Amino acid sequence: MLLPTTTYRTTAFVEAARRLGVDLTVASERPSTFESALPDALLTLAFDDLQRAVRQVREFGHRYPLDAAIGVDDDTVALATSINQALGRDTNPLEGVFAARDKHLQRTVLATAGVPVPRFALHALGEHPDNFVETTPYPCVVKPLRLSASRGVIRANDSGELVAAIQRLGAILESESGTDECADTGLQYLVEQFVPGYEVALEGLMTHGELNVLAFFDKPDPLDGPFFEETIYVTPSRHPASEQAALIDCAASAATALGLREGPIHAELRFNEQGPWLIELAARPIGGRCSAVLRFGDGSVSLEEIVLRHALDLPLPSLEREQSAAGVMMIPVPGAGVLEDYTGVEDAKRVPGVDDVVITAHRGETLVPWPDGSRYPGFIFARGDRPELVERVLREAHRRLRFMVRPASS
Repeated sequence: MLLPTTTYRTTAFVEAARRLGVDLTVASERPSTFESALPDALLTLAFDDLQRAVRQVREFGHRYPLDAAIGVDDDTVALATSINQALGRDTNPLEGVFAARDKHLQRTVLATAGVPVPRFALHALGEHPDNFVETTPYPCVVKPLRLSASRGVIRANDSGELVAAIQRLGAILESESGTDECADTGLQYLVEQFVPGYEVALEGLMTHGELNVLAFFDKPDPLDGPFFEETIYVTPSRHPASEQAALIDCAASAATALGLREGPIHAELRFNEQGPWLIELAARPIGGRCSAVLRFGDGSVSLEEIVLRHALDLPLPSLEREQSAAGVMMIPVPGAGVLEDYTGVEDAKRVPGVDDVVITAHRGETLVPWPDGSRYPGFIFARGDRPELVERVLREAHRRLRFMVRPASS
């Protein structure tokens, strides 16, 4: 299990492995102080060097035989795919995984295959904006090629806003230069058509090239910019069944075009009078702690258990989500600055329908709003009879939270 040290996913996957009785080795990019004491359970890998990391895994596998590798985010899925290929497993083609990770490559592949995606153009920070700002159709969106969670994504309504957006994105990309997220893409970015309409998220599992829909989420808060911090996901969807079917077909066509045949996918789509649009598709499960909102079968099966079972060729349980409606709020960043304190967590948990309230930010942490940041201060989980009730519960629980933030410079 390839788990970056900054991921939220460790606990959920370790618990799923425990429930299944799976012997799990956790590989991270930084050494653990317990690695020497637990040589079969902890491993340090060069996540940024696929060939070197695969060699490391081969050597490790001589001592501790491996059956499969799983990556949990955009930066580890390619490595997991390379390891699975070395293990002789039926897995996704590496070029498809790379295309799912790189927004320009993904746009190019999908547009060629006829999947509806926004019109787009690739640019570099060294290019003078005067060369294209007057001919760019507005509104448009400036988007980095690799950063996740909508970090650096900015809407522009005219040429002046586009120049300002490029400058702001440039500062973000410069700060990330040399990191895994910006490797091989330099300081490039997309300028693409802004697609109006409502947005949804699809969680799926590819098995032998077929898309199994695990969950279909509404995003009831409009995502019209200028920045694109997400807030609420609620399932099941309240949109018309015909529109849901068109969106699912769009996601399946995108996965097929990218060559993705096995494993989890997470897709972001929009729908308007022209039909469905594919905004992003990733060859990984949903990010952050959001997977905790998903339960399958009798309600005891987690998304992580399904991912593990599929990776290990174990029998899959029912892929039908539990009957109740469910939702998660990614708590919006309350403001830029240092988190001094927060209150109201227990009060929020008392709202009928709330499953849990988890604050992941710690006191003393610097909070960075979108588009510069990408980390939420916490998550709220809720369940209920109807999706509209779940949405109200999430909003009421959030209303009871208080965050005290002081300016970072004070």
